[in-house]
Amino acid sequence: MSLVELWLPIVLSAVAVFIVAAVAHTVLPHHKGDWGKAPAEDDLLETLRSKGIGPGQYMFPFCTGPGELKDEAAKKRFEAGPHGTLTVWPGVPNMTRNLILSFIFYLVVSIFVAYLGALAIDAGSFREVFRVTGTAGIMAYVLGGIPQAIWFGCSGRSLLMYIIDGIVYGLITGLIFGWLWPEVVEAALPVVG
Repeated sequence: MSLVELWLPIVLSAVAVFIVAAVAHTVLPHHKGDWGKAPAEDDLLETLRSKGIGPGQYMFPFCTGPGELKDEAAKKRFEAGPHGTLTVWPGVPNMTRNLILSFIFYLVVSIFVAYLGALAIDAGSFREVFRVTGTAGIMAYVLGGIPQAIWFGCSGRSLLMYIIDGIVYGLITGLIFGWLWPEVVEAALPVVG
């Protein structure tokens, strides 16, 4: 089976995940607690502006490696904390750009899911297609973000919500592929003779 034959489930699963993700982040309440306002936000913003903190990713206290902690001043700074990361964007987030890039990501995931499904499934029933493509979708949407959360900070609750989202996205992907897999569609059509 070629990817060209799977164009419809590829596109529809990407569209469906895009819509569900938008609803999850704008309408449903489970991501409302992911971010909070910094205490004394105005003071923090003024400090960032006055120090000329430009766009980029920063870790604090910054340490180039374990050897640096042999220096007493660096060691004290590291032990005193606080510890964290700061991402400064180059300007106001471009929602149109971010939405387009998100859709492209969902489309790429669907292409890989289709590719794996085409390799793994000889003659697939809905159940078989759903099992393979749903698993691939869950892996794509869930597993990639976990190391980022481990290393760069994410509350346990927030990580759990992203895992739940990823499972839902993967299941939606599997359902659409199972429903629109060419052999499944062909088997469901009435025989005209």
